[in-house]
Amino acid sequence: MTDQIEQLLSTNAPLPIVTAGNPLLRRESERYNGRLPPALLSRFIEALRLTMHAAPGVGLAAPQVGVPLRIAVIEDPAPVTEEVRVARGRVPQAFRVLVNPTYEPIGPTRAAFFEGCLSVPGWQAVVARPAEVRLRGEDEHGRTLDEVFTGWPARIVQHETDHLNGMLYLDRAEPRSLSSSQAMTERWTQPTPKEAAVALGFELPR
Repeated sequence: MTDQIEQLLSTNAPLPIVTAGNPLLRRESERYNGRLPPALLSRFIEALRLTMHAAPGVGLAAPQVGVPLRIAVIEDPAPVTEEVRVARGRVPQAFRVLVNPTYEPIGPTRAAFFEGCLSVPGWQAVVARPAEVRLRGEDEHGRTLDEVFTGWPARIVQHETDHLNGMLYLDRAEPRSLSSSQAMTERWTQPTPKEAAVALGFELPR
């Protein structure tokens, strides 16, 4: 694994992003147990951060650059209107590293919004996810992470943790909602997917 990451980092970031259809995205990642030298781990995390920014995206998991380790990064400046912020619960998230994360829902409430993925470029679909989750794991320094996330940040950590389990957002999506980037721009920029649900014929959680 060390040699693989060294080779990956031998080229300048941003790193190439693995796209849907590659079996690497469908395998459960290995638990990170400190196998990388600290300096190499730091370089790898920085490469993930730069790649996420360049894409641009609000999260990136190690398997998305071909490394099957349970490591992900998130960061969201949340450059959205007040209407979108209120509807989606999208608030800024500082840069974070998630190591060996797992999550569990808190309560029965689910929220459905269009979601995209850097590994599925050009498409978005509506995904209903728990509106509030408890995330457990560690940070890059081995410190325990046990935190509750709500709104859009909860969606981000679920999306990235799913990557580490070999899942794509499409596995949880409403198939009839699948929309191209062009259709999203022309039709579905509203804060919620209510109009899309009516027009495309799918149900939203009550």
